[in-house]
Amino acid sequence: MGRVRRAGRAALLASAGVLSACASEGGSRDTRANPLGLPDHFRSAESLTAHGMVTVLLSMWHDAAARGDFDAYFSKMTPDAVFLGTDPGERWSRADFEAFARPHFDGVEAWTYEALERHVIVGPGDDPSVAWFDEVLWNEKYGRCRGTGVARRGDGGAWRIAHYSLSFLVPNDKAGSVMDAIGPQPRPAAD
Repeated sequence: MGRVRRAGRAALLASAGVLSACASEGGSRDTRANPLGLPDHFRSAESLTAHGMVTVLLSMWHDAAARGDFDAYFSKMTPDAVFLGTDPGERWSRADFEAFARPHFDGVEAWTYEALERHVIVGPGDDPSVAWFDEVLWNEKYGRCRGTGVARRGDGGAWRIAHYSLSFLVPNDKAGSVMDAIGPQPRPAAD
């Protein structure tokens, strides 16, 4: 893919609503070198493409779960992927997560998390191969949740989720009540 000219990139980003969505993601403030004030990872066509591909990857991954499509869901993860669930004991390798999840994928719905907000930060350089992301999700049972993770670009340019952590969003003023509901937690012994 050839270089996108600065004015063309700005028009593309503006039309896609990317500029406003990414305004809080930081980036260079040197207006001479970056007159549009774009986040650093939008300064090359390759980074812009990577950002879009990771965004689509996450949307397709959540959609596969909502449709109960086991193969489509797990094909979006690297072979060495790790999934951290909301329970303290849920640190799943991909193989263990597949074994746990298989009964939930019945071709109708496994679980549904709708992205309300998403931030993707593409790794440095003109040819990025790593991206970090966080997203606020909506689930009918749990309400607002947060997913954070890392995606990697593999052979052939395909992006896959290498690490994902799902957590509940607990307002600070409710944290005490939540901790009371969980109950006492003894300090683990040091290794």
